[in-house]
Amino acid sequence: MALLSGERIDNDHLGENWEWIGAGGFGDVYKTRHKSLGLDMAIKLVRQDPRSIMPKEKALYEEASHMDKASFDFVLRIYGIYQGCPPVKGLSMQQGIVIEFMERGSIETLQNALFDREAGKAIPPPWPLAFRLAHHVALGMNFLHSIGLLHQDLKPGNVLLNDDLNAKLGDFGLSRVSASILNSDEAAVGGTKKYTPPEAFDLNYKPVRSFDIYSYGILLWSIFAGEEPYPGADYERVVLRIPKGDRPNCEGLCQKDVEGLKALVDLMRKCWDTEPSKRPIFSEIHKVTDSVFTKHKKDIRHAVNEVLQKLDSPTSGQHSRLRVASSRTSTTPDEPISVDVVDNPACPSQQTSVSAGTKCLTVEDKAKFVDDKMPDLVQDTEQVMDIIDEVRHMFHKEAYSTIKAEKTPQEKMRALYDGPFRSAGEVLKAAFYDALKKRAPELMRKLDG
Repeated sequence: MALLSGERIDNDHLGENWEWIGAGGFGDVYKTRHKSLGLDMAIKLVRQDPRSIMPKEKALYEEASHMDKASFDFVLRIYGIYQGCPPVKGLSMQQGIVIEFMERGSIETLQNALFDREAGKAIPPPWPLAFRLAHHVALGMNFLHSIGLLHQDLKPGNVLLNDDLNAKLGDFGLSRVSASILNSDEAAVGGTKKYTPPEAFDLNYKPVRSFDIYSYGILLWSIFAGEEPYPGADYERVVLRIPKGDRPNCEGLCQKDVEGLKALVDLMRKCWDTEPSKRPIFSEIHKVTDSVFTKHKKDIRHAVNEVLQKLDSPTSGQHSRLRVASSRTSTTPDEPISVDVVDNPACPSQQTSVSAGTKCLTVEDKAKFVDDKMPDLVQDTEQVMDIIDEVRHMFHKEAYSTIKAEKTPQEKMRALYDGPFRSAGEVLKAAFYDALKKRAPELMRKLDG
């Protein structure tokens, strides 16, 4: 569908039921259905970043033009530009991008779902699937670079999965026309810090293809390990240590006896080489990933079915927990948070309710309380970290560390409201409400009074 020839999508084209499914670098993402096409689609609504000098309309069309140019099997498809008033409470006239809906979320979603919470350890996907994911990303990135585009934010949350767990590259909010092709001074540095190459921490750096190649190497490690790199490292330490040569630990991978794995471990190490000129290019990379995946291709159907059975099991984390990806604000590093809501046996008729006192309050009730009492909570909440510790499992360690680093309780609360609360919404606020009742009962009595 030709976006740049003038394709526009408004409320007349879309269903009235919009489901919030997450947030990205530019704004919130909703799922709805296109009436005439009969397809589920994702609507990425754009909110203006107060730190950005680029108007949101320009940012919107820039991202859309990149996605339209990058029409490819392993790149997310764009259907058009949305303009209208969404049927969502609190929203007025909006602009956004209408994109392909990916049923299984992202690699990050998959990692969260496979994580063994009882044992407290990451469970990577079966090797045939892991190798296919690595190959699909390599093919998508090779195509982007071949047409002069950089991605600049390659990470698990931006590799999306369809219902068969095939991968497509998404979120082109940071992509820029390749500086190595156009020699443009407008190329900007972006990307999540754990996936950012050491040279990019120089304020004068202008991104080229080697930026994405470094990110791909770190992404490979994350896919094979089943988790984020540098667990436990805070934002400042990551920024300090990556330029000094620190990289994810490959010792565990090197000990595994899996055909082809050594070749990909060698590849990832070359990709994250400190010297950009020594990193391979994607036209070479995809040949390596193709060779390894071909060795395991006969087992891919079994591997995919095995994972889908886990994801669709009644005991799967996808059924008992809701995970929400959040964007960063100026108060938090650019890492997503994860929010879990455990089904509440005290309110069997309301799986999205949580027991509070002697009655069941809905998630919406609790979230409204936290919103309505924002000035009081910012001013009067003293034991902020004690309360957050009650729901610490809902955060990635980087988000937790960022809030903890704020000096005063008021600053911690503002960081919570401006960051995780702003994007994760009602689910996290409801859990925070319960933690308040447990950890700060006198404050809650005061607020209730």
